[in-house]
Amino acid sequence: MKTIIPDTSAVIIGAVSKIIEKENFDYPEIIVPEAVVCELEHQANADRREGINGLNELQKLQQLQEEGEISVSFKGKRPTNYDIKYAKSGEIDALIRDLARSEFGTLLTNDKVQAETAKAQGIPVYYYEQKYIEKTLTISKFFDDETMSVHLKENVCPMAKKGTPGHIKFIKLSDEVFNHSMLQELIDEIIDKSRSDSKTYLESVKEGSFVVQSREYRISIARPPFSEAIEITAVRPVADINLDEYHLSSKLMDRINNNAEGILISGSPGAGKSTFVQAIAKYYSGKLNKIVKTMESPRDLQLPDEITQYAPLEGSMENTADVLLLVRPDYTIYDELRKNHDFNIFADMRLAGVGMIGVVHATRPIDAIQRISSRVELGVIPSIVDTSIYIEDGEVKSVYETKMTVKVPSGMKEADLARPVIEVRDFETGELKNEIYTYGEQTIVMDLDLVNSPSNSEDKSSVDIIAEKEILRRIKRFLPKKAKVDVEVISPERANIYIPDDLVPKIIGKNGKRIAEIEEKIGISLGVEVIEDSYDKTPFEIDIIHTKKQLILDLGRENGKSNFDILIGGEYLFTATTSKKGEIRIRKGIDLSDYIIEAIEMGLEITAVRK
Repeated sequence: MKTIIPDTSAVIIGAVSKIIEKENFDYPEIIVPEAVVCELEHQANADRREGINGLNELQKLQQLQEEGEISVSFKGKRPTNYDIKYAKSGEIDALIRDLARSEFGTLLTNDKVQAETAKAQGIPVYYYEQKYIEKTLTISKFFDDETMSVHLKENVCPMAKKGTPGHIKFIKLSDEVFNHSMLQELIDEIIDKSRSDSKTYLESVKEGSFVVQSREYRISIARPPFSEAIEITAVRPVADINLDEYHLSSKLMDRINNNAEGILISGSPGAGKSTFVQAIAKYYSGKLNKIVKTMESPRDLQLPDEITQYAPLEGSMENTADVLLLVRPDYTIYDELRKNHDFNIFADMRLAGVGMIGVVHATRPIDAIQRISSRVELGVIPSIVDTSIYIEDGEVKSVYETKMTVKVPSGMKEADLARPVIEVRDFETGELKNEIYTYGEQTIVMDLDLVNSPSNSEDKSSVDIIAEKEILRRIKRFLPKKAKVDVEVISPERANIYIPDDLVPKIIGKNGKRIAEIEEKIGISLGVEVIEDSYDKTPFEIDIIHTKKQLILDLGRENGKSNFDILIGGEYLFTATTSKKGEIRIRKGIDLSDYIIEAIEMGLEITAVRK
């Protein structure tokens, strides 16, 4: 090999200098493609270690040239924006192969596909295979049998969470302070392992952030500009528990075995949700012989080989769901449900007939159902979620079931207020815990413990408070923004609206049509009571627009056709009536406009107050 043309992969791993050191070449010529330099520069600018390693390799080659060992030159075309955009399709690799062909050289690569493509085109190839050496990650030395997570940060001593869910301690591992270079070495080790270990995956790569799943470790890396300093957080499950060890009731076990098709497992972070999910997945797959799959990002559940774990396909869980619907599993575990599209995918798969188990962060048992109730139609909730299991301190604390019925919601008395209601009951006792229903345009999740609380016998009930807010929201659509209006629910059948005399027609409407429409939508009879004044008479600052001939005092369209006093520095100047647009126009050149211009120049505040 008299002429060697290395590609990016070969330069990054230092293959050129290693071959020269190994082989007895007679002053070989090394031609580095400009495309390689461009790619390395881009990676180094993005603070990616491989780019820096590649540039260091090129500097090493320059040193060998100065020592008279080799000849180094840079040739070829720099990649265009088109080449960079389609780099994954092989455009930059094609530029490197074209240079190797034109220079009659040998292509040096660590990329198997690049090597096979070059052979197919008749280009001489030296495939440098880098053998993987199994290494244990350095960060694993901080873990023992009780360690749940390890937290490393620049200029901070290493910390760890130890214990079991509900009994966690945050302790200092050593007095040694980690500096930038020490953490960078750990990051390089983790990234290198993701390229060579089949059980280590780069789950997420963003500017300043990496998420790596390496066997049982989920490692999150943050670095500037995303964080102010380098931080590494590694998490590992501390328990591997079978479902039998949770000592679930026979009633719940019967539900899991036969009827539960839409399960939500909720709890706060560190409560033991993942451990319970792993136990139930192994139970379905092992004892019940069900086909179980998972949808995870990252894939951090520790499951047997029989259960396939899926990541977002091409960055989208929707694509993953499309594949799973073709695979037809008996149960799919969705870990974790957070964003709208997560809940929509969960609902879509459940309604398609797939048994679903979703994991949700929640601080109360009802929170998991409440989060999905705001994202799907009310009537399909029991078809999507039939069982909700709340985990706390590693134990099953509450189990809820959902059912649809038509009735008058608790706290309301009128029979004509009956509507579809989702009842959330304690699975073990049958006690009604919550009701979910629509009130106007809102979805209400009513806590029955509050409605039935003795304190509500003297104060307003939760139903009354919600009703007042909904009525106020509806009537404010027809009133000026600064209008003072109040609503009071005086009985389950009637509420009063308190409003000034001049605004009563806006609420009543022609022949009483408007208030009748509001009553029909709210489901409560409305009375109108007149109050003396509805406007805020606090002075407010106004906008002043200069034109060639006029000064325009803009008080806002909501203040149209109203009388205002204009003040300068709190002192009365004049009174005027605004136009329909809420404007007062003053011709320039008269004393009034001169006073205002002079006040602006002096920095005095110009305000208006309603008469």
